[in-house]
Amino acid sequence: MNNYQIGMKFLYLIIVIPLIFPASIFADELPDLGDVSQATITPRQERQIGLQIMRQIRADPSYLNDAEIDSYLNNLGNRLISSSNEAKPDQSFEFFALQDPSINAFALPGGFMGFNSGLIIAAQSESELAGVMAHEIAHVTQKHLARMISGQQHIGLITSIAALAIAILASRSNPQAGQAVLATAQAGAIQSRLNFTRKHEKEADRIGFNILQKAGFDPHGMAAFFERLQNAGRYYENGAPSYLRTHPLTYERIADIENRTRELAYRQVPDSIDFHLVRAKLKALQGNPADTVAEFDSRIRDKRYANEIAERYGLIYALLRDKKFQRADKELNELYRLIQSDQSLGVLKNHRLGKPVLVESEYLQTGAMIETLAARVKLANKQIKDAFAVYQSALKTYPQHRALIYDYIAALLDHQSAQAALDFINKQSQIIHEDINLYRLEAKAHAALDNHMLQHRAQAEIYIQEGKYHAAIEQLEIALRMSNGNFYQLSSVEARLRQLKEFVAAFEKD
Repeated sequence: MNNYQIGMKFLYLIIVIPLIFPASIFADELPDLGDVSQATITPRQERQIGLQIMRQIRADPSYLNDAEIDSYLNNLGNRLISSSNEAKPDQSFEFFALQDPSINAFALPGGFMGFNSGLIIAAQSESELAGVMAHEIAHVTQKHLARMISGQQHIGLITSIAALAIAILASRSNPQAGQAVLATAQAGAIQSRLNFTRKHEKEADRIGFNILQKAGFDPHGMAAFFERLQNAGRYYENGAPSYLRTHPLTYERIADIENRTRELAYRQVPDSIDFHLVRAKLKALQGNPADTVAEFDSRIRDKRYANEIAERYGLIYALLRDKKFQRADKELNELYRLIQSDQSLGVLKNHRLGKPVLVESEYLQTGAMIETLAARVKLANKQIKDAFAVYQSALKTYPQHRALIYDYIAALLDHQSAQAALDFINKQSQIIHEDINLYRLEAKAHAALDNHMLQHRAQAEIYIQEGKYHAAIEQLEIALRMSNGNFYQLSSVEARLRQLKEFVAAFEKD
């Protein structure tokens, strides 16, 4: 599905939104938006709108369902949020990535924030990426999106919501498609209002700058990134980068940020290794695999990199994509050697297979990412025993690393160990709740074991996470017709079906 098709699909919001919210919230006569407390849309309704949009985003091929990239972005985002005086305790935030080379980031209603891979790669330091993220967080905490949605007094809230969703998604990397869909939605009169106003941008700059500083990042990163985008816009054949189309940038704004930085004493803020690993992984996932390998080889040969460990990590992922499995194994050994020779890292000397390298607390995410990659390399080379040795040892050191958890279960399923996979899933389900990836693996495990009742129960949970409630009800009803479950399992399915039907009835009644 391309961006234009996503936009067209969002026209369904015009029909669906009235079913979700009371008719009273769609009145054309809205309060003055200068006072956020009078905004028509409540935080709960904002969240529901955001969830509706996110269900479509997650179904799009550009959505990066990568646990490690998600974890990094959310860790970085939560660090910034904890330094914000503006974020309310009950306010939810979720950060995610899209495989899209255009330089862009966007905030959705309900605290959802998307970052294109192109923007993450373009950031030359972690402080630059954190600067963009702090800016987006400020848009959310200041209710800029809610103000814009509620501010369409002469057009109607339903059209505004649909147009907002379409504009954000359809024009993410193809502004012409976005304009076409907006016209289809008959929202041309409000198109100019969908972009953040200069007043909103200046407010987000000021608050984002303070968040960035309090979180311990280099505030110069915000100005440096924005200035580089501004300069790059002069040389774009088709106009400015996508980020500048949705976030109007002026020299006055850049100068204002630079003036703020001059008042602060300069301090060098080192990037985390995780930042470089994530950027390298995103580079490895884009473009033609053979070309990507050649690009990594060239940078390593000429020493054109910010971090050699990350560059070699990215090279190995590129080699796996290019199906150069033996060379990937060779490069993995070189990566381990490089890590052990780096005196700045807390590593275990005399590394041997199945014993994690990075064990210091500040490098746990880094170590887990390295071990996840190592296991994938071993599996690709059909070194099954070695792969499971890596998984089992790494999970003892990094028990909460989602990518390791998912990969280990998938490996068990792929090697005829469905019961072991199911046992591990049941153990993880006590800790990790409402995880769609775990439900998918659980459904596969039950299918392999011919547990049809529980297979359909797991599939129902997948549909619930996707917001497909009627499909979930259908799966639970199928589960009840299966005869291979015990009394406890049958009772559990019946209870879940009753609960879901009650929820849907209340949901549609509202």
